[in-house]
Amino acid sequence: MARGVGEDGPHPVDRHVGRRVCEKRISLGYNQSDLGRALGLTFQQIQKYEKGANRISASKLWDIARFFKVDVAYFFQGLNAGQPGMAEGDAPAFDHEFPSTRYTIEISRLAPQLSSRQQKLALDMIREMSGKADPDN
Repeated sequence: MARGVGEDGPHPVDRHVGRRVCEKRISLGYNQSDLGRALGLTFQQIQKYEKGANRISASKLWDIARFFKVDVAYFFQGLNAGQPGMAEGDAPAFDHEFPSTRYTIEISRLAPQLSSRQQKLALDMIREMSGKADPDN
C-alpha cells in the first residue's frame, strides 16, 4: 500500500497538495517528465505525488517549491476549513475532485479578457456541452 493511501484512499491533504503541484506545473508549462528530471525522479513518481497516492516529503516539497519559485505555503493554500490543522474561521475554498488540465487553466486565464457578454456566451456554451443547466433559469 502506498504511504498516502488509507482505507478511503489518499488523505485529503495529500490530494490537495498534489493537486496544487499539478496545477502549478501545468500553469508554468512543464510536463511531469520535466518536473521529474529537475527533482531526480521519474514521471511516474510525479504522477503518484499529484494524485496524492504517495505523500511528498518535506524536503521534496521544498525542492518543488524552489523549482516553481513559490513559497512552500502555496501548496497548502485553499485547504477547506475543517481539515486537520486548519484554524477555525478559515474560509472554505473552492474544492473539486477533477484534475486541472492545460485547457482548464488556459480557459481560466483567458476568460477575464472577454467582455461580460462574451463570458456569458462562453459559460452558456460550456454548460450546454456539459449538460449542466443554468441555475438562473
